[in-house]
Amino acid sequence: MAEHDEFSILDALFKPLAGLTKESRGLMDDVAVIPAQADYDLVVTTDALVAGVHFFEHDPLDLVARKLMRVNLSDIVAKGATPYGYQLVTAWPRGTTFAEKQDFVRGLKTEQDRFHVELFGGDTVSTFGPLHVSMTMFGKGQPGRVLSRLGARPGDRILVSGYIGQAYLGLKALQGQLQGVHPGDVNELVGAYHLPEIRCDLAKCVRDHARASMDISDGLLADADHMARANGLMIRIDLNRVPTSLAARAAIAAGLSPVELVTGGDDYQVLCAADDAGAKALVMSGFHDIGECIGASGDTPAGAGLWADGRHIPVKRKGFSHPL
Repeated sequence: MAEHDEFSILDALFKPLAGLTKESRGLMDDVAVIPAQADYDLVVTTDALVAGVHFFEHDPLDLVARKLMRVNLSDIVAKGATPYGYQLVTAWPRGTTFAEKQDFVRGLKTEQDRFHVELFGGDTVSTFGPLHVSMTMFGKGQPGRVLSRLGARPGDRILVSGYIGQAYLGLKALQGQLQGVHPGDVNELVGAYHLPEIRCDLAKCVRDHARASMDISDGLLADADHMARANGLMIRIDLNRVPTSLAARAAIAAGLSPVELVTGGDDYQVLCAADDAGAKALVMSGFHDIGECIGASGDTPAGAGLWADGRHIPVKRKGFSHPL
């Protein structure tokens, strides 16, 4: 039997269930949008974390809870919406102590206070498997103005909101595989892996100036590829323009391929497409212009690719995907 990944399973099995409803956006996006009231649309997203897949089995549970909150908030912010509240499902391994569950809840409370959201409901169960936690986050978006990964056009610029590869380097550090980085910078990288920075202050700027937007979870190149294919475009990313930290550049100087940074996951930066005027406004707000959208043709098939110094850089694996 051929091996499937999460995207082929989504296409084959779940998209038919979504049909052509406006709310589901054909499962082509990271959120659903439900017209709720005259003054806002309800934006909904769900993400899960599983021990041994998305985090180490012995990671502190307060950090797991905080990361779960942030990876869900990331989708809301990338659509130009405001966080509203959330539902939670926890599947606890048998034998998890009450104190450990308290640690998890303490992490949730920290993030609730920071991002001004509250728990709406959910479920909690036990399992013979690893810890599995899932969150459904709700946001409020201006009616008819909730962004999608759809909407990019030929000639648009491609932009990202911050450094790429920080969490990937943090993971390598935790695995003992990172070289060339000053010990004082390693903690920052590990922190980026455990707690991605979520910039709620960017939501309005993205809403006002971007044509298409999404967060970067599977890796910059992989998520740019999702955006490109959804719009029937070629997205050309200039590797030399991708923003990287001093720690990342030190790792590159020590032998790390910069391609690893754009194909690693867990960045949770905002990736968006904008026309020239919108791109200028986004750059003024701190975004980095890293590439362009080109109309697809026989010579330029839809998808995202890397270029540097005018040369195309072949990449075998564009980012992270769950084998299913």
